[in-house]
Amino acid sequence: NCYAQTAQIRKIRKKMTDIMTQEASKVQLRELVKKLIPESVGKEIEKQCQGIFPIKDCLIRKVKILKKPKFDITKLMELHGDGGDDAGVEMLRPENEDAQNTLSADIAAAQEDD
Repeated sequence: NCYAQTAQIRKIRKKMTDIMTQEASKVQLRELVKKLIPESVGKEIEKQCQGIFPIKDCLIRKVKILKKPKFDITKLMELHGDGGDDAGVEMLRPENEDAQNTLSADIAAAQEDD
C-alpha cells in the first residue's frame, strides 16, 4: 500500500513521464533498450522523486511507443545488407523417419490399409 497523497502521486507521475520522455528522446531505440535493462532510468526516477515522496524499488514494467519513428530505408539496408547471400544451407543428413508429421503419417497409414 502507498500512503502518498493524491497531489504527491500526480507530481511523481508527471516527473516520471518527463524523465522517461527525456531519456527516450535523446537516444535511439536500441540504446534505450540497453538503458532500460539495467534499470538506470528507474534509479534516476527514484533520485528525482525523493523530494516529493520517498520511493523505493522503482521499476519500469512496460514501455509504449506513442509516435512512429522516422523510417530510413537506406540505414536499414546498411544494417542488414542485401539479404541475397543468406539463402540457408542444405541439411547434411536426411530427415529421420520418426520426425515425420503425425497428420501425414496417419494419412499414409490409412492409404496403406486401403
